[in-house]
Amino acid sequence: MTRIEMPVAVTHTFLGAAGAYQNSLSNQLWLILAAVVCVYIVLGVLYESYVHPLTILSTLPSAGVGALLALWITGNDLGVIGIIGIILLIGIVKKNAIMMIDFAIEAEREEGKSPRDAIFQAAILRFRPILMTTLAALFAAIPLMLGFGEGAELRRPLGIAIFGGLLLSQLLTMFTTPVVYLAFDRLAPTARRERRDDGPHPDRIDPEPIPGAPS
Repeated sequence: MTRIEMPVAVTHTFLGAAGAYQNSLSNQLWLILAAVVCVYIVLGVLYESYVHPLTILSTLPSAGVGALLALWITGNDLGVIGIIGIILLIGIVKKNAIMMIDFAIEAEREEGKSPRDAIFQAAILRFRPILMTTLAALFAAIPLMLGFGEGAELRRPLGIAIFGGLLLSQLLTMFTTPVVYLAFDRLAPTARRERRDDGPHPDRIDPEPIPGAPS
């Protein structure tokens, strides 16, 4: 059988739907990065802090690794549908850390607890709602993952990515989020966590001086 070699000057490129698909895959990293940056900005405005959004975003790597492992184990490629699943995980997984961090910040401000006691109490009291919401999302992904019929192979990577990401993140974030919270708390200035009494405070009303009383 004669082997025909193409000249070096001959090149090829994808056009139409194949070209659009190739371009979408080349921009997937920037798409995920833009989603993470938007989430960081929103959380920064919400908590008025540069540190706590990083604590919440620390839960995302475990979700991404879980989604990639699930796709690899099942023999599915990371295509556009898998990328959509990972972007959905950014919004679903971070609620675990939000529920704990929000409770811990409130305990520090209102009850005067130390960061260690506040995050410990948050991890215990928020475990049930975190587990319930995660299980609800897992059960919702099962029909996509195990579906059959016309077009099921297109939706299957979405369910697999969500299921794997949620499963691994649930197993890890309950342990890693308190550790990251305490680590970033040590880096934060102490003056932000303590209420100083040597300056005016907006919530404190100084009594009016009594005429004739010694100062």
